[in-house]
Amino acid sequence: MKFAIALFSSPSAPSSRRALRFAEAALDGGHDIVRLFFYGDGVHSASGNVVSPQDETDVARQWRELISTRQLDGVVCIAAALRRGVLDEAEALRYQRQAANLPAPWVLSGLGQLHEAAQLADRVICFGGD
Repeated sequence: MKFAIALFSSPSAPSSRRALRFAEAALDGGHDIVRLFFYGDGVHSASGNVVSPQDETDVARQWRELISTRQLDGVVCIAAALRRGVLDEAEALRYQRQAANLPAPWVLSGLGQLHEAAQLADRVICFGGD
């Protein structure tokens, strides 16, 4: 089965951990993930500036590692990211900000990427949100 996963909650939210565990289980079960799409507060999972307390699981780091090691498509909604100060090098330069905080393997793109993922996947699974 092919899954597209959309995450709408911050890395400290339980739904972010559930989404991560679902993605790991799906991949371990032989399924494919066509795209991980981070929207709303979910974009904070992509920020290179997120620091988790020592006694908590670093979910943002785990997302980054999963995307890198499994070579997944980790897309961050550009509109949601800009609103929350999550910028890649190009956007930091464009908006004349001092620093970028969106490291590889993340990619900024539009909501069209979620739509495309829904067309490519057998199922779209959403986590978090209000």
